[in-house]
Amino acid sequence: MRSAKVTRKTAETEITASVTLDGTGTASVKTGVGFFDHMLDQLARHSLIDITLQASGDLHIDDHHTVEDCGIALGQAVARALGDKSGIRRYGHFNLAMDDAQIATALDLSARPFLVWNVTFPTTKIGSFDTELVREFFQALATHGGITLHVDHIHGFNSHHIAEAAFKSVARALRIAVELDPRSPGIPSTKGAL
Repeated sequence: MRSAKVTRKTAETEITASVTLDGTGTASVKTGVGFFDHMLDQLARHSLIDITLQASGDLHIDDHHTVEDCGIALGQAVARALGDKSGIRRYGHFNLAMDDAQIATALDLSARPFLVWNVTFPTTKIGSFDTELVREFFQALATHGGITLHVDHIHGFNSHHIAEAAFKSVARALRIAVELDPRSPGIPSTKGAL
Protein backbone atom coordinates (compact mmCIF):
# COMPACT_ATOMS: atom_id res chain seq x y z
CA MET A 1 0.00 0.00 0.00
CA ARG A 2 1.25 3.47 -0.90
CA SER A 3 0.59 5.32 2.31
CA ALA A 4 2.21 7.79 4.66
CA LYS A 5 1.61 9.60 7.93
CA VAL A 6 2.80 13.09 8.88
CA THR A 7 2.67 14.81 12.25
CA ARG A 8 3.17 18.56 12.34
CA LYS A 9 3.29 20.57 15.55
CA THR A 10 3.84 24.32 15.78
CA ALA A 11 2.94 27.05 18.25
CA GLU A 12 -0.24 27.57 16.20
CA THR A 13 -1.43 24.07 15.25
CA GLU A 14 -1.01 20.37 15.91
CA ILE A 15 -1.90 18.11 12.99
CA THR A 16 -1.70 14.41 12.23
CA ALA A 17 -2.46 13.47 8.62
CA SER A 18 -2.31 10.09 6.93
CA VAL A 19 -3.13 9.09 3.37
CA THR A 20 -3.50 5.85 1.46
CA LEU A 21 -3.26 6.52 -2.27
CA ASP A 22 -4.83 3.21 -3.29
CA GLY A 23 -7.86 3.66 -1.08
CA THR A 24 -11.59 3.86 -1.53
CA GLY A 25 -12.04 7.54 -0.70
CA THR A 26 -12.86 7.18 2.98
CA ALA A 27 -12.30 10.20 5.18
CA SER A 28 -11.98 10.69 8.90
CA VAL A 29 -11.43 14.42 9.29
CA LYS A 30 -11.73 16.71 12.31
CA THR A 31 -10.24 20.17 12.02
CA GLY A 32 -12.72 22.20 14.04
CA VAL A 33 -13.70 24.08 10.85
CA GLY A 34 -17.00 22.63 9.63
CA PHE A 35 -16.99 23.80 6.03
CA PHE A 36 -13.33 22.79 5.61
CA ASP A 37 -14.08 19.30 6.97
CA HIS A 38 -16.80 19.02 4.32
CA MET A 39 -14.32 20.02 1.59
CA LEU A 40 -11.68 17.54 2.79
CA ASP A 41 -14.31 14.82 2.75
CA GLN A 42 -14.98 15.69 -0.90
CA LEU A 43 -11.23 15.64 -1.61
CA ALA A 44 -10.98 12.09 -0.25
CA ARG A 45 -14.14 10.76 -1.89
CA HIS A 46 -13.36 12.05 -5.36
CA SER A 47 -9.63 11.25 -5.36
CA LEU A 48 -10.20 7.76 -3.90
CA ILE A 49 -7.38 8.61 -1.49
CA ASP A 50 -8.18 7.58 2.08
CA ILE A 51 -7.53 10.57 4.34
CA THR A 52 -7.34 10.63 8.12
CA LEU A 53 -6.70 14.07 9.55
CA GLN A 54 -6.92 15.39 13.08
CA ALA A 55 -6.12 19.03 13.71
CA SER A 56 -6.23 21.37 16.65
CA GLY A 57 -5.35 24.98 16.06
CA ASP A 58 -5.71 28.55 17.22
CA LEU A 59 -9.28 28.88 15.98
CA HIS A 60 -9.89 31.57 18.61
CA ILE A 61 -7.79 33.79 16.30
CA ASP A 62 -9.17 32.57 12.98
CA ASP A 63 -9.15 29.52 10.68
CA HIS A 64 -6.12 30.54 8.62
CA HIS A 65 -3.32 28.66 10.40
CA THR A 66 -5.38 25.47 10.70
CA VAL A 67 -6.41 25.41 7.03
CA GLU A 68 -2.93 26.26 5.73
CA ASP A 69 -1.15 23.78 8.01
CA CYS A 70 -3.57 21.00 7.02
CA GLY A 71 -2.57 21.70 3.41
CA ILE A 72 1.10 21.46 4.38
CA ALA A 73 0.63 18.15 6.23
CA LEU A 74 -1.52 16.59 3.50
CA GLY A 75 0.91 17.70 0.79
CA GLN A 76 3.82 16.16 2.69
CA ALA A 77 1.89 12.92 3.24
CA VAL A 78 0.98 12.62 -0.46
CA ALA A 79 4.61 13.26 -1.48
CA ARG A 80 5.88 10.59 0.94
CA ALA A 81 3.26 8.08 -0.16
CA LEU A 82 4.28 8.55 -3.80
CA GLY A 83 7.89 7.60 -3.01
CA ASP A 84 10.05 7.82 -6.14
CA LYS A 85 6.84 7.97 -8.24
CA SER A 86 7.63 4.84 -10.24
CA GLY A 87 4.71 3.75 -12.39
CA ILE A 88 2.39 6.69 -11.75
CA ARG A 89 0.54 8.47 -14.52
CA ARG A 90 1.99 11.76 -13.18
CA TYR A 91 -0.40 14.11 -15.01
CA GLY A 92 -4.08 14.63 -14.33
CA HIS A 93 -6.80 16.96 -15.50
CA PHE A 94 -10.50 17.23 -14.84
CA ASN A 95 -13.18 19.71 -15.81
CA LEU A 96 -15.96 19.53 -13.23
CA ALA A 97 -19.44 21.04 -13.30
CA MET A 98 -21.46 21.55 -10.13
CA ASP A 99 -24.71 23.42 -10.67
CA ASP A 100 -23.71 26.96 -11.73
CA ALA A 101 -20.00 26.36 -11.14
CA GLN A 102 -17.44 24.87 -13.51
CA ILE A 103 -13.82 24.39 -12.51
CA ALA A 104 -11.01 23.05 -14.70
CA THR A 105 -7.92 21.55 -13.05
CA ALA A 106 -4.66 20.40 -14.59
CA LEU A 107 -1.78 19.11 -12.48
CA ASP A 108 1.62 17.51 -12.68
CA LEU A 109 3.25 15.54 -9.85
CA SER A 110 6.54 17.00 -10.99
CA ALA A 111 8.24 17.83 -7.67
CA ARG A 112 8.25 21.41 -9.01
CA PRO A 113 5.59 23.16 -6.94
CA PHE A 114 3.65 25.94 -8.61
CA LEU A 115 0.10 27.20 -8.23
CA VAL A 116 -1.89 29.02 -10.90
CA TRP A 117 -5.15 30.08 -9.24
CA ASN A 118 -7.72 31.72 -11.50
CA VAL A 119 -10.66 31.40 -9.11
CA THR A 120 -12.78 34.25 -7.85
CA PHE A 121 -15.51 34.17 -5.23
CA PRO A 122 -18.43 36.60 -5.27
CA THR A 123 -18.52 36.62 -1.46
CA THR A 124 -15.80 36.80 1.19
CA LYS A 125 -17.48 34.19 3.38
CA ILE A 126 -19.22 30.83 3.07
CA GLY A 127 -21.04 30.80 6.39
CA SER A 128 -18.21 31.75 8.75
CA PHE A 129 -15.47 30.37 6.46
CA ASP A 130 -13.22 32.87 4.66
CA THR A 131 -13.25 32.08 0.93
CA GLU A 132 -9.62 33.28 0.57
CA LEU A 133 -8.60 30.21 2.60
CA VAL A 134 -9.47 27.91 -0.31
CA ARG A 135 -6.49 29.29 -2.19
CA GLU A 136 -4.31 29.13 0.93
CA PHE A 137 -5.07 25.42 1.29
CA PHE A 138 -4.22 24.62 -2.32
CA GLN A 139 -1.06 26.75 -2.19
CA ALA A 140 0.15 24.74 0.81
CA LEU A 141 -0.88 21.41 -0.75
CA ALA A 142 0.92 22.21 -4.02
CA THR A 143 4.05 23.57 -2.34
CA HIS A 144 4.52 20.69 0.08
CA GLY A 145 3.23 17.99 -2.27
CA GLY A 146 5.56 19.04 -5.08
CA ILE A 147 2.60 19.62 -7.38
CA THR A 148 2.31 21.95 -10.35
CA LEU A 149 -1.37 22.86 -9.98
CA HIS A 150 -3.52 24.99 -12.27
CA VAL A 151 -7.12 25.70 -11.21
CA ASP A 152 -9.38 27.76 -13.47
CA HIS A 153 -12.87 29.03 -12.66
CA ILE A 154 -14.87 28.84 -15.89
CA HIS A 155 -18.36 29.68 -14.56
CA GLY A 156 -20.12 30.14 -11.26
CA PHE A 157 -21.87 32.66 -9.05
CA ASN A 158 -22.44 30.68 -5.85
CA SER A 159 -19.38 30.70 -3.57
CA HIS A 160 -20.20 27.35 -1.96
CA HIS A 161 -20.54 25.69 -5.37
CA ILE A 162 -17.31 27.28 -6.64
CA ALA A 163 -15.32 26.09 -3.62
CA GLU A 164 -16.78 22.60 -3.70
CA ALA A 165 -16.25 22.29 -7.44
CA ALA A 166 -12.61 23.30 -6.94
CA PHE A 167 -12.01 20.61 -4.32
CA LYS A 168 -13.77 17.97 -6.42
CA SER A 169 -11.99 18.96 -9.63
CA VAL A 170 -8.57 18.86 -7.96
CA ALA A 171 -9.47 15.53 -6.37
CA ARG A 172 -10.47 13.97 -9.69
CA ALA A 173 -7.29 15.22 -11.38
CA LEU A 174 -5.20 13.93 -8.47
CA ARG A 175 -6.91 10.54 -8.72
CA ILE A 176 -5.76 10.25 -12.35
CA ALA A 177 -2.21 11.43 -11.62
CA VAL A 178 -1.47 9.09 -8.69
CA GLU A 179 -2.85 5.99 -10.43
CA LEU A 180 -0.38 3.35 -11.50
CA ASP A 181 0.01 3.01 -15.28
CA PRO A 182 0.34 -0.68 -16.24
CA ARG A 183 2.01 0.30 -19.52
CA SER A 184 4.74 2.39 -17.90
CA PRO A 185 6.23 0.88 -14.73
CA GLY A 186 9.24 3.23 -14.52
CA ILE A 187 9.61 6.82 -13.44
CA PRO A 188 7.52 8.97 -15.85
CA SER A 189 10.26 11.41 -16.81
CA THR A 190 12.98 11.52 -19.45
CA LYS A 191 15.28 12.69 -16.64
CA GLY A 192 14.85 9.39 -14.83
CA ALA A 193 13.81 11.14 -11.62
CA LEU A 194 11.03 13.32 -10.32
